[in-house]
Amino acid sequence: MPTRFALLASLLLASAASAQTDPRVGLRAGLGDAGQAIHNLTLVAHVARPAGFVNPADPGDFGFANTDLAFRGDLLLMGNYHGVQMYDISDPTAPRLRATLTCPGGQGDVSIHGNLLFMSVEETRGRVDCGVQGVEAPVSAERFRGVRIFDVSDVERPRQGAAVQTCRGAHTHTLVPDPADPSQLYVYVSGTSRVRDGEELAGCSRQSPGEDPNSSLFRIEVIRVPLANPEQAAVIATPQILVGLDAAPEHGPSDADRAEVARVRAAGGFIATVEGEEVVVPEQYVVQLLAQIVAQRGGTGAPTAADSTALRAALPMIVAQMVGPEPTGPRPGPNQCHDITVYPEIGLAGGACAGYGLLLDISNPAAPTRITAAADSNFAYWHSATFSNDGRRVVFTDEWGGGSAPRCRATDRPEWGANALFDISATRDLTFQGYYKLPAAQTEFENCVAHNGSLVPVPGRDLMVQAWYQ
Repeated sequence: MPTRFALLASLLLASAASAQTDPRVGLRAGLGDAGQAIHNLTLVAHVARPAGFVNPADPGDFGFANTDLAFRGDLLLMGNYHGVQMYDISDPTAPRLRATLTCPGGQGDVSIHGNLLFMSVEETRGRVDCGVQGVEAPVSAERFRGVRIFDVSDVERPRQGAAVQTCRGAHTHTLVPDPADPSQLYVYVSGTSRVRDGEELAGCSRQSPGEDPNSSLFRIEVIRVPLANPEQAAVIATPQILVGLDAAPEHGPSDADRAEVARVRAAGGFIATVEGEEVVVPEQYVVQLLAQIVAQRGGTGAPTAADSTALRAALPMIVAQMVGPEPTGPRPGPNQCHDITVYPEIGLAGGACAGYGLLLDISNPAAPTRITAAADSNFAYWHSATFSNDGRRVVFTDEWGGGSAPRCRATDRPEWGANALFDISATRDLTFQGYYKLPAAQTEFENCVAHNGSLVPVPGRDLMVQAWYQ
């Protein structure tokens, strides 16, 4: 007998057959005037990005995209590849921009605790001084990759109080209060980029844990923040929560993916090999990478054919820097986590770690340990985790296609790129219960991926709000 969760997921997946009449399919594209389909919700406001957070030459420039949200009362913090925007939303029909903070360096994942604003920085262009000019030297004291901490007690005048450098930067971070000691706050840092040179940040190592027990791979960083003196924030632990896992099973590319790779290659596009699989490099990344090559040679204007040739030659190295070198022996499991969701009151965390979903013991928040790990050949990239109110269930999302590819097509298997629902047993095992995927097949021109999920805290009910990127 299927569980009620598996039955629910099966019914939802089956409903995709009638997606041809779903108003969410084939919506008109547009930056500020895209087609909309809405049910049981009312759009009360839409605010364009302010000056400085949009490229006037290309309003759709990916390098200026909004990314993450954090809230404190009526204050909304909007993360962006270029920095942070701060809005007063006391009147939700008329959000009011209060301040902007220009500080490029990646997605700009944001969190807030009291008057402290935390911001992730991962890209190599991040600077200690928040400058927009980037850092060209391969090793530089001017580079910053890690977690910035700002004092926003005066929202109009945010002040950086600490900047904690980490070996792989911070793709995302998670704030972890200590229920036993409210004077301390911990930050779990998930870095997914290349390991820095030890000459730039002492202690960073690209070697495997077998070669170097202090390897910067297969781990997260734990930052401790004394709330009375946040300027003393520092990395206090580097738990290797991913060591010992075998390579996770994979479903490989779909027939449509293989056909797309062949089409793009024939058209002269860019193809990269990631962990043995050929993938199309998204156009927005190609534009960014070519622009960097033009800048490095001191050029201006459009990239040349020689620049394209240089990018093709550099792609294997770029991929290796992002995912690590190819193993020489048996392929290990993932060496990075994408995101961690914590439930301090019950001492548990869910780790979405590329090829695995982890359940972590955080009863001692300064020293998280792995309890168990789940793998699934239907999953491509475990992206985020969401707990139920009672902490007895967890939902993991799958970022199949990296957030920039159409993964809800009628030709795609409904189990691929879906959410996976798990029960947490009394012995703290993860028991699979079923899948859920957006029951509206999208066209090949519409990006679709299960992205972040968040708990809606309604007592007695398990509700989750989810972004399906489009």
